Amino acid sequence: MKKLSTFLVILFLAFLTQSLLAQNEKYQRKVEKLEKQKTRITAQEKDALKIEISGINEQLERGVISPEKAQELKESVAKKRALNIENRIAIIENRISLLERNNGDVIAETMNDTLTEDQIRIGIDINGKPSEEFFFSTKNWKRELRYDRRTYSDFVIAIGLNNALIDDESLSDSPYKIGGSRFFEMGWQWRTRVFKNSNFVRLNYGFSFQFNGLKPVDNQFFVENGDQTELQEFLLELSKSKLRMDNLVFPVHFEFGSSRVRETEKTIRYNIDRSFRFGIGGYGGFNIGTRQKLKYQENGERIKDKFKRDYNTADLIYGVSAYAGFGGTQLYLKYDLNPIFRDAVVEQRNISLGFRFDL
Repeated sequence: MKKLSTFLVILFLAFLTQSLLAQNEKYQRKVEKLEKQKTRITAQEKDALKIEISGINEQLERGVISPEKAQELKESVAKKRALNIENRIAIIENRISLLERNNGDVIAETMNDTLTEDQIRIGIDINGKPSEEFFFSTKNWKRELRYDRRTYSDFVIAIGLNNALIDDESLSDSPYKIGGSRFFEMGWQWRTRVFKNSNFVRLNYGFSFQFNGLKPVDNQFFVENGDQTELQEFLLELSKSKLRMDNLVFPVHFEFGSSRVRETEKTIRYNIDRSFRFGIGGYGGFNIGTRQKLKYQENGERIKDKFKRDYNTADLIYGVSAYAGFGGTQLYLKYDLNPIFRDAVVEQRNISLGFRFDL
């Protein structure tokens, strides 16, 4: 019995020692985290000061403020950031003193208390006390505030009527349905201001997928005859006959138009959302696929045929385009300079008219 009691006492002392060591280790980790926060605070405020000084210099270069006003603003923001460092570090030092005075045994912090400007705490509270805590820095999530943005980007779609201009023929004599032949385009564009102190001229560039459709008239369909592609009458009644050419192109436009300027101490922005604008330019790219779709009935059965073939269509796509309108909606015209079919006896060139939307 005496040996058992001695063993229990030794076991209890070992457990107590281990608990004290673990508590002390946890206390040291907390202090180390707080010491690192002091370093991050100084770096944060210095980075913020650099951004503010850069904005003031931009205003000075543009002639918005005088050199005297610029110096006054720089001294003001420097003083503010220095006080921010002093006050925020003082808070951290008080927390370290609180831990040292109580050997790390202080009232558990709430989740809101553990949130800092550049940290997120994730943890589970058990009986009102936080379990193991994990901190994630959000410093790298924040984008640097630019005083002047010269480049913007938009998702662009366009839709409208499609047809072909044929040598020595007018559009009214086209073998393709005027209302039934359509096109669709979607892509991404970047818009960069050309001049430093004016937004009247922009360079628009990007990439787009074009889908140009042609629907023949008079129950006709496309047939490859060697190196020639021609229209022939289908033996049965067609409910649909359509040739679609899919292209990947890279448009470039010079865009012109006024804009509204909004300027603050930290930013300058040009807004064209409600302004008239027009663009002129061109595009070049590749044909990535051509297919024909036929729908008809045979012996009372509805049949859909899809043919993915070359159809002697051009591999290289290039043309000119223009648009004009207000804000994000414009009237859009594009014209392929390359013939639709290679080595054709009579050349045809694709033309499209519709609406273009910047989203």
